[in-house]
Amino acid sequence: MKIKVCGMRETENIRQLVELGPDYIGFIFYPTSKRYVGEQIAPEAVDLVPTFIQKVGVFVDEPFESLLEQFRNNKLELVQLHGNELPEYSARLKQLGIPVIKVFSVGNDFDFTKTAPYTGNCDFFLFDTKGELLGGTGRKFNWELLDAYTGETPFFLSGGIGPTDAEIISNLQHPRLYGVDVNSGFETEPALKNIEALKRFIATIRQNNTGTKRSYSDYL
Repeated sequence: MKIKVCGMRETENIRQLVELGPDYIGFIFYPTSKRYVGEQIAPEAVDLVPTFIQKVGVFVDEPFESLLEQFRNNKLELVQLHGNELPEYSARLKQLGIPVIKVFSVGNDFDFTKTAPYTGNCDFFLFDTKGELLGGTGRKFNWELLDAYTGETPFFLSGGIGPTDAEIISNLQHPRLYGVDVNSGFETEPALKNIEALKRFIATIRQNNTGTKRSYSDYL
């Protein structure tokens, strides 16, 4: 299972994080976010990220050319679309060879067929908790709802994930579950991650990756 740590900003915190070897690091390019990295990631922070860790830029309804400029200037490898971007938007990125993660906000009445128009235009989906804010809600949605997702696109699980969730996540069963996305549940303040908590979480996920899988309801 892949691990994505989102909402990074501070250079020293990034240096500490890369030593843990997550698969993806997310940088938020949305000005109203408390974790906004600015238009430019600090160059010294970019240089700290090794090639085996992929840099993800998180954008919300960003004008297309502006997104491309920030993608190139910050040496990003993937784009995460967290707004109301249409399938045509992600298709344009794919045509340029840019991998795309499309976020869907999941509430109790979420219809997973809404993901269908994005199939083939996105490399991954990300299922987050529906709330007033775009991400960073600190709340989980009902993960049993994932059983209704029968699409082919692999997905990241997100929303309210914290240090005590490693075992349940590593034992979740879904054929398209690709990775886990963490953010506010590991923060001491916005954009500043608790490295020791992440270290334990990542170790547990990776140790349990080959164990016997159980269903979410087994933990209820």
